[in-house]
Amino acid sequence: MTRSALGITLLVVLTSAALAPSAFAATNQPRASLTDIENDVMCTSCRESLAVAQSPQADSERSYIRGLIAQGLTKQQIEQNLVAQYGEAVLGKPPASGFNLSVYILPPAILAAGLAILAVTLPRWRRRTRAAAAAAPTTGPPLDPAEAARLDQDLAQFPG
Repeated sequence: MTRSALGITLLVVLTSAALAPSAFAATNQPRASLTDIENDVMCTSCRESLAVAQSPQADSERSYIRGLIAQGLTKQQIEQNLVAQYGEAVLGKPPASGFNLSVYILPPAILAAGLAILAVTLPRWRRRTRAAAAAAPTTGPPLDPAEAARLDQDLAQFPG
């Protein structure tokens, strides 16, 4: 073997050895499955999860996903291909960027605001209720004997 051939062989071996860990990392990722992807994407015509959609469009999307799985793509790569093919309407969850970020931020923010309002107002309501209960008389004025007799007559009419 000549020096140049030996150099080229060495270069090929070193390059393949350098690329091997990244190739191994790509194959080490979990394989995508149709059921896993079906739960996260939508049928673009039915507007329901692909897992439950029963339409020709849903069947077409499933076939496209099966083809991508057969190519060995990861779930993320398949979802990117689906968005490129069908648009963002195919995603079950909107991407967390731009205006869609409000879908992920607003519900927890509203919940936190509601809890803060309750934390401030509940003690106030309790104080008012306790103050009103302390100020209210526990017994009313005594009944007039004539009214007491009339009340007894009225109550006697009801059995029990």
